[in-house]
Formats: sequence, C-alpha cells, structure tokens
Amino acid sequence: MNTHQRQPEMPTLQVLPLVHMLLHEQHDAQRSEPLLQRLQLEGVLKNPPIVAPIPANGGGEAQQRYVVLDGANRVTVLRALGIAHIAAQVVDYEDPELVLDTWHHLIKGMEGQRLLDLLRALDCASLRQTDLMQARALLARRDIVAFVQTTQREVWVIECRGDLHACNNCLNEVVNAYKSEARIFRANTDHLDELLPLYDGATALIVFPRFAPVEVMELARVGACLPAGVTRHLIPRRALRINLPLEVLRSPQSLAEKNLWLVDWMKQKVAAKTARFYQESTFLFDE
Repeated sequence: MNTHQRQPEMPTLQVLPLVHMLLHEQHDAQRSEPLLQRLQLEGVLKNPPIVAPIPANGGGEAQQRYVVLDGANRVTVLRALGIAHIAAQVVDYEDPELVLDTWHHLIKGMEGQRLLDLLRALDCASLRQTDLMQARALLARRDIVAFVQTTQREVWVIECRGDLHACNNCLNEVVNAYKSEARIFRANTDHLDELLPLYDGATALIVFPRFAPVEVMELARVGACLPAGVTRHLIPRRALRINLPLEVLRSPQSLAEKNLWLVDWMKQKVAAKTARFYQESTFLFDE
C-alpha cells in the first residue's frame, strides 16, 4: 500500500506596501489597543494578515491593491506605528477551500432592555418582535440586517431598506449603538443556549447575515467597511506564528530587497524544520 504523502503547498508570503491595503471591516479598538502595546513590547509580527488581490476594474489602476480579509487590527496598528510595509499571506479569493463565514456578537455588560432601547432609537432601522424560526428565515433571505436574541427568550428583527451600501451603513450604526458600552464576544453559532454556559453574565446575541465575497470586494473598492467582527474567513494552509521582526519591515531597504529577504528566511525555516503543517483541527489556548 502506498503511504506516500505529498508535501503541502507552502503559503504565499509577501512584503507589501500598507498603502495598497484596503480594509473591508472596521478595526476593533478593544483588540487593536492591546495589540499596539504588544507589538511595541515584543517587536515582532506574530501572524501575518490575510489579503486577496482586488481585480482591476478597467480604470487603469497603476498599482495592485489588496483587500484585507483578516487582520484589520494589525494593518491599523502598523499604520499607527508609521511602518510603510507589512508581511502578508496572499490568497486567491476564489479558492474553493477558502470559506467566508459569519461571526455573531455575544453581549455582556449591558442589559437586554438597554440594548433594545438603543436600537429602537436608530433612524436607519426598525425593530419588530418575532420568533426564532422566522428571524432565521428572514435573515437567510436578507430581508433584515440582523436579529437579536435576549436571555429573556425574546427575538427581535432589525429591518432596514436599501441596497448593499445602505444596509452596511445601517449595520455599522447598529454595532456603534452598543460597542462602547458592552463587551463583545465573537460567536460562530446563533444558538444562544449553547453559549450561555460558556459566558457568565451574557445578556443578548446579535446574529448577522452571511455575506458573499463579491460584496466584500464591492465594499472594499469604495472604502466602505463592515463592522468589526462580522465576517469570518477560514483560510486553507494559513501561516501562523511567523514572528517576523518589525525591524525588517521598518528598514530602509526597497520592497524588492525585503521580499528577497523573506524568500530566503522561508527557505531557512523549512531547512531547519521549524515550519510545520498541521492537517488536524486544532485548539489554541494562548491567542
């Protein structure tokens, strides 16, 4: 029996200008501020952002631009540090193994009634109470922008009329209404009962729709961002723990020189057997 296994394809790592990075989601201040302090203290970029080339739209763009699929906080922090380049993993957004999923927001530190009152005050949206099954159906058809479940077993749909950009603007207003008062945890299920044993004091769950890659690209092209912590990209062969020294990105070397250095650095990692591919599903407890 042939037990030979093929060597997995190496991730594509490149040093790219930060000015060519376009965010598709807002950065999260609850995450970016601690990240800024850690980068200043440690001086290394632990995990590279994930980016995908944005196809040319016929406008004669001179430079290739990239949409940041994951890593808005890292890009924002490096810009704040005045660093011109970033090491990123470049992926094909049409790769069938790349999955665009959704995060939902589990809320702590804010009573459910307070959350509903803030959402009712929004001009862009209206609230209507319903049951969970209908809310899920409405969200699947994109007839609503989100729905809320409370620990009192109430379900409220958030309705907004308009195109993708109008709904995105409303979605940002929805998240802005609670993000400064509440503590937000990202959840990958809309089953609130499964989450409550894991998060003491949780009061509500905001459930968001599933977006398509073409919508992410359309928003990024025009500088429009979804709220932080809504899209969830599952990346095949993701590069983690590269621990790249920031001094390399800060150096006055040209972009071409930095990329040659990166290629040689990757070869050394492979030769030293410090680069390892994990095929099995993994839990990390030090993120």
